[in-house]
Amino acid sequence: TIDMTKGDLSQAIGAALPYLRRYARALTGSQTTGDNYAAATLEAILADRSSAEMASSPKVGMFRVFHGIWATTGAPMADETSGALAKAQDRLAKLTANSREALLLHTIEEFSLDEVAEIMQIDRSEAQQLVTLARQEMADAVSGRVLIIEDEAIIAMDLESIVADLGHRVTGVARTRSAAVDLAGKETPDLVLADIQLADNSSGIDAVNDILKSLGNRPVIFITAFPERLLTGERPEPAFLISKPYSEDQVRSAVSQAMFFSSTETLKA
Repeated sequence: TIDMTKGDLSQAIGAALPYLRRYARALTGSQTTGDNYAAATLEAILADRSSAEMASSPKVGMFRVFHGIWATTGAPMADETSGALAKAQDRLAKLTANSREALLLHTIEEFSLDEVAEIMQIDRSEAQQLVTLARQEMADAVSGRVLIIEDEAIIAMDLESIVADLGHRVTGVARTRSAAVDLAGKETPDLVLADIQLADNSSGIDAVNDILKSLGNRPVIFITAFPERLLTGERPEPAFLISKPYSEDQVRSAVSQAMFFSSTETLKA
């Protein structure tokens, strides 16, 4: 149980909200649907603050409230009959129940296994099993071509290695916006992995928007040292956003999830 004043709890919830919105967006595949779940979570906490206080931390409490709502509504996604999102939904139906949630919580949101268990209200051993299952099932489900947009050579090499180990093929590495657009035109990627700030002060966001405008919708993962700047709710946001410095697990999870989901919304600069 957390012993906090109302103001302290509100401040802690506010600080954690961008990350709940990121998680909800990745789960639902829709910024609007994800934000609706985040709003419902806040309403539940406002109605009964003990729901967030009866946890090891305010952030864990908020995610636990979210999961209570998520579970009682049947973890729905918008019903799609065709296109990439429909394919994703078909794949999702074949995943072990709750495994994707556990993987995202542990790797992208960086909760410990104990915290994942607390959020999902399961045993730690079950949380570990779900994370392991999700990694295996997603990696086995799909492979494809990945374009990397990254201006730091060491990071680019690291990302190449992680992507290749997952069974995907890297179509190329671009250091600038123009190079990224050129590479995408030569060989169409199934997934784009992009840094935000590039070598010539060009924008990875602009590069991605150029590529999506030219080639159509495809999954994108952004990597940035300042994720909170992109999680404001003021404009369309990426489903998959990794903070620098990243871990190999985070990249593996995001790539598997993004390729698996095959759906994204353009992040407009």
